[in-house]
Amino acid sequence: MLNFEYQNPTKVLFGKGQIAKISHEIPSDARILIIYGGGSIIANGTMDLAKRALAGRNVIEFGGIEPNPDYETLMQAVAVVKKEQITFLLAIGGGSVIDGTKFIAAAACWELGDPWEILHNKGKGIRNVIPFGCILTLPATGSEMNQHAVISRKNRQISLPSASGSQGNYGAMAMHSQIAKEKLSFSNDQVFPQFAVLDPMTTFSLPKLQIANGIVDAFCHVIEQYLTYPVNANLQDRFAESIMLTLLDDGIKSYQQPDDYDSRANLMWCATMALNGLIGSGVPQDWSSHAIGHELTALFGLAHAETLAIVLPGTMAVRKDEKKAKLLQYAKRVWGIQGKNEDLVIQQAIDKTIAFFESLGFATHLSAYNIKEEQIPDIAATLLKHGMTGIGEHGTVTLDICEEILRKAL
Repeated sequence: MLNFEYQNPTKVLFGKGQIAKISHEIPSDARILIIYGGGSIIANGTMDLAKRALAGRNVIEFGGIEPNPDYETLMQAVAVVKKEQITFLLAIGGGSVIDGTKFIAAAACWELGDPWEILHNKGKGIRNVIPFGCILTLPATGSEMNQHAVISRKNRQISLPSASGSQGNYGAMAMHSQIAKEKLSFSNDQVFPQFAVLDPMTTFSLPKLQIANGIVDAFCHVIEQYLTYPVNANLQDRFAESIMLTLLDDGIKSYQQPDDYDSRANLMWCATMALNGLIGSGVPQDWSSHAIGHELTALFGLAHAETLAIVLPGTMAVRKDEKKAKLLQYAKRVWGIQGKNEDLVIQQAIDKTIAFFESLGFATHLSAYNIKEEQIPDIAATLLKHGMTGIGEHGTVTLDICEEILRKAL
């Protein structure tokens, strides 16, 4: 097991009726900004429950945070924070709203120039933030209990290499300027939520597609921390496997029976545990599938889970030799597949993973979204732009390998 430090300061309030307790978690004299996405939290009563808990407090609202929260919208919220002298943020929504709130909390206190540098610096330089908590309404990203966020920016003028599809030529390429979308991540311990309310009842009105997104998202978060190479971190491996097995059981049940409280509760806790730092402590981590997936979202508008359902099987297939030991363990412990022919066992595990994603309604090939082979160099060019030239658990996933993964996913 690798050395590690682990601390998670987020207080979790789990279960029915816990929204009523937020008044005890927010200072009584706070000037509160409630941040949310569309109108679903109003329609399903979650906003009303939050306001009831904060009756008599100084509260204003900011809605309209998009899926893949956009920088321009978030900066509008930052302006409100400054104008209204907000001292506490309350995010009500899924991962996008919570990620956006993390950025707002940091950008409102940022004094080092353009707040977009928070993304380009991967969160370095954040010293102070507006304190915040959250009420989760969509189990998926785990943002409610971690220090990570992913932010998009539309119509940004950027310079890209004129991709040729051969990594050996990337360094010598002429650059060209174009309007493009960017999707970047940042991390900083300052943006852990102070508290997170996880009430499964808030998720009952979600469309099945969003539940499916959450299941795939959580499953892939676990895989990125698990499917690397063995370091004898036996407890973390078992934790990771238990989350995946629970997603295959209660996740599917929750997808099929949306009003089953127990399965929805287990799904919600799985999604949180998948990315709160616990299973990733003391183990190598990959995240190359996420890096490639972010570019697919930015360039083609695919949902996050859609990109992962495409890229992860390709990653497994292309990198099966370096991931062999853990792939065999994954096949045995998660899918119950064993045999003397190790290549066949690995392929069967990949096939089971694909079938799992497809059972939730996800396509697992780029062609389903009309993305063609000739567009793959453009994806590699954006990876290069964002410095993703040696990613993965060994730092050996080059642009050529990224292209190979994408071709495998065609």
